[in-house]
Amino acid sequence: MHTTTVGAPAPPASTRPNNRAVIVAAAVGGALALSLGVYGRLHTPTGDTIWQFGFPSLLAMKAWFTTAAVVLGITQGLSAAWMWGRLPGVGDAPAGLAAVHRWSGTVAFLVTLPVAYHCLWALGFQDTTTRVLLHSILGCAFYGALATKLLLLRSERLSGWVLPAAGGLLVAVLTGIWLTSSLWFFTTIGFPW
Repeated sequence: MHTTTVGAPAPPASTRPNNRAVIVAAAVGGALALSLGVYGRLHTPTGDTIWQFGFPSLLAMKAWFTTAAVVLGITQGLSAAWMWGRLPGVGDAPAGLAAVHRWSGTVAFLVTLPVAYHCLWALGFQDTTTRVLLHSILGCAFYGALATKLLLLRSERLSGWVLPAAGGLLVAVLTGIWLTSSLWFFTTIGFPW
């Protein structure tokens, strides 16, 4: 944060934080999340199933894929903290950690796609219970938060807190999705493979 005293010149534009990029990225992410919610609400759910990827049921596939995405999301958070020197007592990050960070994020995104596709296409935005409503909201918010973070990654001169906050929000939303779906599945149905 830059502060100036009365009468002192403002810092040059090249050193000021790029707050406009944060606002634009958040607006685009918010618009995407809202669009997904509106589509899920207005679209007539098909009730159809999709490929189960070898799992015994569609719900099992979705629960395990979401669990994988959360584990990969936590990997993203820890690897980012390590690369930026925010893990005390761990030492310098190894050279390959940046690749682990990028690929864990890519794979996390990819495993969410069949889950989200089925949720939006076959089930739509639902509000039958508080858990289901919260899950629907978080599912839409996840892709908005993801779009926001990806846009911010390409922005210059961000305040130091912006990317960690965007990444933390993304992992928190993904964890909320897991709590309202996979945890419910594992505690209600069990752990089918």
